[in-house]
Amino acid sequence: MPRLIDPTSDRPIYRQIADHLRTGIREGHYPEGTPLPSESQLAELYDVTRMTARQAIDVLKNEGLVRSEHGRGVFVRQRPTVHRLARNRFTRQRRETGKGAYDVEMKELGFTPGVELVEVGPVTPPDEIVKRLQLEPGEQALIRRRRMYANGEPMQLATSYLPWSLAEGTPMANRDTGPGGIYSRLADIGHAPVRFTEDVSTRMPTPEEAEFLRLTPPQPVFFLVRLAYDANDRPVETCEHIMSGDRWQLSYAWAAD
Repeated sequence: MPRLIDPTSDRPIYRQIADHLRTGIREGHYPEGTPLPSESQLAELYDVTRMTARQAIDVLKNEGLVRSEHGRGVFVRQRPTVHRLARNRFTRQRRETGKGAYDVEMKELGFTPGVELVEVGPVTPPDEIVKRLQLEPGEQALIRRRRMYANGEPMQLATSYLPWSLAEGTPMANRDTGPGGIYSRLADIGHAPVRFTEDVSTRMPTPEEAEFLRLTPPQPVFFLVRLAYDANDRPVETCEHIMSGDRWQLSYAWAAD
């Protein structure tokens, strides 16, 4: 790795060091999962103060390239990058594989998927969910809250809500919904989704979200809200996804006419 810093450059020294380290990560000098040199080692390597070395590391943390482990040091992140093709995720052909959209998507990309169901059952939903699903005041919804992984790495948090009037007494309220997931079960009762909308925004994660996704502040997350409608244009499901912004590429395609 180069040691020289250009003191005449308009670019701050700590950013020049971050540039060198970033290049080292991308060129494999620091492979995924390996530690970076310590602050004192970087200070000696680049002939700067430890504060300057710390600022350089903070740049890489903010970019999601490295993470801190208390008492152990700073490590290059092991992170599969997922290219999410929204248009292809919920086709009938995919449902007929007998697997959920996430499972199929991960396997097609060469990752081993993992889904942990952490909550399922009837709830009194938040006002925003009542509005999205066009529920009556006081009407319950089914919640399905999941943690999702790829190759053992945490990738996203997903929370689905469905009208309890549709889900009650069906496999949708079970831990195992059966082949094809909840969309196949909605089809079984005559409410197959035929139209979807997605809204994507960014925000800062909650402490719990940041801990699960192993984010280093101030890394933002994607907040993706999906709505599924049946043939009568009734909203039958909404899902909120919390996704690490440095691990996902969201792609959308549509016809011009």
